[in-house]
Amino acid sequence: MAMIPTIFGDNRRSSVFDPFSLDLWDPFKEFDFPTVTSFPSLSRENSAFVNTRVDWKETPEAHVFKADLPGMEKEEVKVEIEDDRVLQISGERHVEKEDRNDTWHRVERSSGKFSRRFRLPENVRMGDVKASMENGVLTITVPKVEMKKPEIKSVEISG
Repeated sequence: MAMIPTIFGDNRRSSVFDPFSLDLWDPFKEFDFPTVTSFPSLSRENSAFVNTRVDWKETPEAHVFKADLPGMEKEEVKVEIEDDRVLQISGERHVEKEDRNDTWHRVERSSGKFSRRFRLPENVRMGDVKASMENGVLTITVPKVEMKKPEIKSVEISG
């Protein structure tokens, strides 16, 4: 028995007035909106786009991007840099060939085209970008421009 009495009763699963109720109110539940699952071709393309995870870190020497692309070969991925300092990672995951005798129980791996774009800061050397792929992880290194240290000149004070 609980030490603190509750005005919401013992059934916490379905009380409309309980802010800690486990039921979530969906205001759109009654409407019949088309969903991503209504369009299988859109579903596959969108899931491939959404599932491309990219980390971007900045070190003193460079900007480093790491993208998880499991099961993909480097020939299936394209890395491009546009003139206005936009890094684009794109590619396509192909659907596995189906055999009519197979029975699929679950299809969770995404396929389709994907594309991610990142605007680079002004302090990068766009001509020296390097990319490598190992164990399904694409690593892109964008070196930074060496910043000149300000020259300090002492001025003699007269008077």
